[in-house]
Amino acid sequence: MQKFPAHFHDYYVIGFIEEGQRLLICQGEETIINPGDLLLFNPFEIHSCAQIDGKTLDYRCLNIKNEIMEKVILEINGRADLPTFTQNVFFQSELVASLKVLHEKISNREDPLEKEELFYYFLEELILTYSDLSIPPLPPSTSDQIEASCIFLRENYSKKLSLDIVSDISGWSKYHFLRTFTKGMGISPNSYLMTIRIHQAKEFLEQGDKPIDVALATGFTDQSHFTKFFKSLIGLTPKQYMRIVNGTKDQNEEMSDVNGKFTSF
Repeated sequence: MQKFPAHFHDYYVIGFIEEGQRLLICQGEETIINPGDLLLFNPFEIHSCAQIDGKTLDYRCLNIKNEIMEKVILEINGRADLPTFTQNVFFQSELVASLKVLHEKISNREDPLEKEELFYYFLEELILTYSDLSIPPLPPSTSDQIEASCIFLRENYSKKLSLDIVSDISGWSKYHFLRTFTKGMGISPNSYLMTIRIHQAKEFLEQGDKPIDVALATGFTDQSHFTKFFKSLIGLTPKQYMRIVNGTKDQNEEMSDVNGKFTSF
């Protein structure tokens, strides 16, 4: 049986178990945790745990330093407060699914804008649901700032963009920009950017460009990432899309030749 003696961390730990079962001892309480349970440890909370089912334990977590948490909270609610999570285990929390996606994105080193969006959305929900802090409503904004951001994304879709870079166009904090843009446009900045990239990718594919070249030209990290997102939005892989488009073009050219011969006769 794998055991972890009593210990603490000087940062926040936000985690979940994918497989296995564990006995957690924290603040004098014993709790059995299972896949789907959300684990939250405030800095310096002493805890210990032990694997209890004999199976391989698959545990995932995010470690957030106090200075990072303080900076993010300042953007979210305007105060440099550190949150206190009200308990350590939340059974079968809906946030585990979001945490799993965020953890995968960070581990795979995908687009910074997408990762930052997911991080802010996740932390916002975590603070609202499980901490002692509140989040005030967003201040009023103007459509000009959102339109300027849209123009910037359309003109720079091929570049590696972060939330820092994009939010600077509006003059807002990253959190303010993210929430205001999403509310005003009905779509997040990253989703807007990815839609632009896919639209441009379709044009390149229709011109006969190779998928690997199109992936790099439209700002995707690699062809695999491009193919996955293209299919999720279009319903076809880039190669399938090319075959259909080229097949349609060939048919149109044949019909044009036939019509031309018919009219000349």
